[in-house]
Amino acid sequence: MVENFIYYLGLVLVIIGAIMLANRLRVAYPIILVIAGLLISFIPGLPPIKIDPELIFIIFLPPLLYEAAFAVSWKEIWKLRRIITSFAFIVVFLTAISVAFVANSYIPGFSLALGFVLGGIVSPPDAVSAGAILKFVKVPKNLSTVLEGESLFNDASSLIIFRFAMVAVATGQFIWQDAVVSFGWMVFGGLGIGVVLAFIFLKIEKIFPTDVNMDAILSLAAPYVMYIAAEEVHSSGVLAVVSGGLFLSIRRHEIFRTSESRLKGSNVWESFVFLINGIVFLLIGLDLPEIMVGIDKEGISLSDAVMYGLLITAVLIIVRFLSSFGAVFVTLIMRNFINVADRDPGMKAPILMSWTGMRGVVSLAAALSIPVVMENGQPFPHRDLILFITFIVILATLIIQGLTLPALIKKLNLSDIGRGYLSEEESEHFLRKEMRSVALKYLNENYKERRNENEYFNRLMDRWEQEDKESSVHKLSNEAKEIYFETLEQQRIWLREENRRNLNIDEEYIRHYLTRLDLEEERLRM
Repeated sequence: MVENFIYYLGLVLVIIGAIMLANRLRVAYPIILVIAGLLISFIPGLPPIKIDPELIFIIFLPPLLYEAAFAVSWKEIWKLRRIITSFAFIVVFLTAISVAFVANSYIPGFSLALGFVLGGIVSPPDAVSAGAILKFVKVPKNLSTVLEGESLFNDASSLIIFRFAMVAVATGQFIWQDAVVSFGWMVFGGLGIGVVLAFIFLKIEKIFPTDVNMDAILSLAAPYVMYIAAEEVHSSGVLAVVSGGLFLSIRRHEIFRTSESRLKGSNVWESFVFLINGIVFLLIGLDLPEIMVGIDKEGISLSDAVMYGLLITAVLIIVRFLSSFGAVFVTLIMRNFINVADRDPGMKAPILMSWTGMRGVVSLAAALSIPVVMENGQPFPHRDLILFITFIVILATLIIQGLTLPALIKKLNLSDIGRGYLSEEESEHFLRKEMRSVALKYLNENYKERRNENEYFNRLMDRWEQEDKESSVHKLSNEAKEIYFETLEQQRIWLREENRRNLNIDEEYIRHYLTRLDLEEERLRM
């Protein structure tokens, strides 16, 4: 037991070391983690890591989806909702169908139902992999928003396909009428359950006295409660977490009511998600030897299994490429009838979108969740081959697309795409100017008469008129600090309102200034 603990602790250190190496090499860390896991798996004498397939989704998916939903901008998702929903649902369905028919045609013993199981597993691109790569290169905000928004919803659509296909494999039949009703309940039931439970969590935070630690623990519990509750009534736990996360993201200042809660909660989530992502990508490599033993038992040669994996990888790349350009042509047609977000999408954007189809966390979790034995006592057909193909798809897309994506972005020169927002310099100038105006207006309206009678108030006014960032603040009395905190709160209110009404300001900058206000308040309180 102690030896296993040391081994698991060592894996955590490997995760940290691999990510440090990836940052030094300026390579997406999922690539390094998968390779590290693969190398470790061939070290003799190490204990195998086994996780109950039923726990895979529950352990990993809820926090990853919730964190992604909490980080994304609802304003920007709504602005680009048509293209996001087309990639998250239509493209995923087309991909799953294509994979299903190709697998059924070219992989011996693969029924169409098994093909849809595989299609549901490998159809959603992984946001973590793309995000890890995009942090080294700048892309237009519109394109990064589409990638983020797509990743929130494509997991739900792919897992719905996966669930129906699993039922078809187990029962040997597929009833369309029942499927349509079940699909509707999974989608709308999941969305509704997520919002309702998010509203309950919001009320708990408002009604009951909580401290910083309670806020952090409640935020960690929320995605698991949403996911499990939705799954218990056979709706989509993924959509429940996504909808609940988006609902609370818009109201983050009502959940975390103090600057300390917001700052510490953010740190807790960053560390937690960092560890979960690292574990999942390391697991991809660690599982390979056991998967290879499984395909050998099925009587499938390693070369054939690799060929099947590369075939499915090629299908995924081709379908996404065709879908990306198809979306452009649809946009060019539809702009004559409706108002579209980008009336001249050009050809650079679909090239980038078609090459951001790396697979990762969700595909692995779905593949590992396949039961070894079905309810009727029969082994699940070709389970190990599906796992091996999934591994090849993840590894191939991470290496082929992941390593070449930064060079492609630089080659495309995307600076002329998606100028729907103010530049960073323009946003900085506008926000700083308006925040000073808000502060001075509030102080003059509420405390003007005290300017002549209090020296500390003169220093507080100078704080905003002259932007003296250090000396005047630290000399303020406790009374002046309370007035200063009130002023900071007024600026927060203005920033949140400006974010809702001003579509030309990137929400990333708004959140940046909100965090700066929290840091400023905590600095004074300490």
